[in-house]
Amino acid sequence: MRPAVCAKWAGCAGALALVATGCGGGTAGPGGSAVVSASWGDPQNPLEPANTNEVQGGKVLEMLLRGLKRYDPRTGAAKNVLAEKIETTDAQHYTVTLKRGWSFSNGEKVTAKSFVDAWNYGALLDNKQKNAPFFQYIDGFDKVHPDNGKPTAKTLSGLTVKDDHTFDVTLNQKFSSWPNTLGYSAFMPLPQAFFRDHAGWLKQPVGNGPYLVDSYTKGSVLKMRKWKRYPGPDPAQNGGIDLRVYTDSETAYTDLQAGNLDLVDDIPASQLKNVRSDLGDRYLNQPAGIIQTLTFPMYDAHWGKPGMERVRRGLSMAIDREQITKEIFQHTRTPATDWTSPVLGEKGGFKEGLCGDACVFDPAKARQLVKDGGGLPGGRMTITYNADTGSHKDWVDAVCNSINKTLGNDKACVGNPVGTFADFRNQISARQLTGPFRAGWQMDYPLIQNFLQPLYFTNASSNDGKFSNPEFDTLVNQANAAPDTRKAVAKFQDAERILAREMPSIPLWYQNGSGGYSDRISNVRLNPFSVPVYNEITVG
Repeated sequence: MRPAVCAKWAGCAGALALVATGCGGGTAGPGGSAVVSASWGDPQNPLEPANTNEVQGGKVLEMLLRGLKRYDPRTGAAKNVLAEKIETTDAQHYTVTLKRGWSFSNGEKVTAKSFVDAWNYGALLDNKQKNAPFFQYIDGFDKVHPDNGKPTAKTLSGLTVKDDHTFDVTLNQKFSSWPNTLGYSAFMPLPQAFFRDHAGWLKQPVGNGPYLVDSYTKGSVLKMRKWKRYPGPDPAQNGGIDLRVYTDSETAYTDLQAGNLDLVDDIPASQLKNVRSDLGDRYLNQPAGIIQTLTFPMYDAHWGKPGMERVRRGLSMAIDREQITKEIFQHTRTPATDWTSPVLGEKGGFKEGLCGDACVFDPAKARQLVKDGGGLPGGRMTITYNADTGSHKDWVDAVCNSINKTLGNDKACVGNPVGTFADFRNQISARQLTGPFRAGWQMDYPLIQNFLQPLYFTNASSNDGKFSNPEFDTLVNQANAAPDTRKAVAKFQDAERILAREMPSIPLWYQNGSGGYSDRISNVRLNPFSVPVYNEITVG
């Protein structure tokens, strides 16, 4: 779901000052009432669960909402939260039973209708929700979200409320892993206030998670505060989180060192050589379900035409991943050999080497493939990236240097920076890019399906390059319908082999989660998605 990017904005050490909250660490207060300050970036869209498919908005929804399941912050395993049980006898018809005693922070009870209404809203084409394709396996999706753009129904026929605490779900095919997808934000419940006063809800979202939205000033700060009556098993151990917007990760890091910020979750590449001596044990570096790729605009007449797969493969082989991950990232990245993540493990679908020789640095073969495919369109290419984090320019320049050296042309590849993450994403959504662009992916749930279907299935929610291959789609459908995990993984890996052949994107490297924190806070760690576990942070 989520493009793995961390947009930042100039903080106290920069030329602009933060509003209201002022500089310094989080708001003072004893023990669990103290507020933590953390770096953040404005999300692309308003914080609707079905319309948030990037990291920055996802961080907020993780604090604001709880759904049927939640991914364990240590293991990534999907565990029941509001779901008492999810039952099926055929992997196609499911009955969901809710736990009692849950409510939203405005006092509304969380019922089966809270889920069904939210899912119907997310799926309906008229509502233009980016995560609508996550509902595609529920019966009736083709009526509420048809390809021709004219819905013939307003609600999914596969959803039926039986009583306040029970609802039935009928899928349009067998999907044995479907329950494990339900911790993703698109499947979160919504209160009736969302529908009665949609504009008001967007200004100040109401949820059922451990935090409340206190206020949000776009471009400055979003204040999350502890919900003291939260009924769940994972209450906030602090008084709240001030998410401060930065457009420069260097400035955020400087603020952390100066004591003006408590937490950053993106260490700039330029600081990786110093971070251990700067922060000691307060430096976080751990494997995460993140992969960085270069995605090609397959909708472009030049890049998407038959035969260009040779050029795309050649460019992949022109990139010296080993050198870049060593010199720039100080081994906080690992050269990618497939399109998933080692965090999945073999049982979860990771298989080293599925990319084959296309992910091996081979300048001679790279030059030949680019030549055989007709060369770069117009003789040159740009790599577009968002410039509001410090690391992207460094590695994009390094990738271009590797390609240029391989092709013997110092102007063959150049970086094309876009000022902010939001503008970058808007250009991608509008299909305005005519060359490859950076496309980091942070898993939504720890399944191989999540690394493949949302990005490469025809018309999928995060298929930004608009790759379409009927054979790939068929294999994904067969994998989802498989009766057990082992058979599903095998089919997904067959689908990956098609990516290795067609190369709609270039796998670059697997990314560790990184971060650092001040000596004012403790109990800080990242979950397998590289997001801080905010509710566990303590102050003092």
